[in-house]
Amino acid sequence: MTNFQIKFDRLVWKVVVGIPPGQVMSYGEVANIAGFPRYSRMVSGAMGRSLQPLPWFRVVRSNRTLAFEPGSKSYREQSRLLKQEGVRFEGLKVIVVNPTKTLDEMLWGPKN
Repeated sequence: MTNFQIKFDRLVWKVVVGIPPGQVMSYGEVANIAGFPRYSRMVSGAMGRSLQPLPWFRVVRSNRTLAFEPGSKSYREQSRLLKQEGVRFEGLKVIVVNPTKTLDEMLWGPKN
């Protein structure tokens, strides 16, 4: 593993762990906040390399759909976990109800 990949993975993990329950973030948003705006396709690989459990189910596609094939075991599991946190679906799209904070506030806290 390269130094770049280690750094990238650690930053992705930090962002994913910071997604609050009931909220979702796209792979692109995770990559952008981690400081690598053009690396969204590498986010899922970084999450898969984590040795600690991550709230992987809070990461969705940019169009707010789940990345798994509808009806698959993984799709059902991600859907179940999100619904358990109060996330609603409209068709195949995730609908986040009443996001109370901006993305920056969710991850880094309120501005002083």
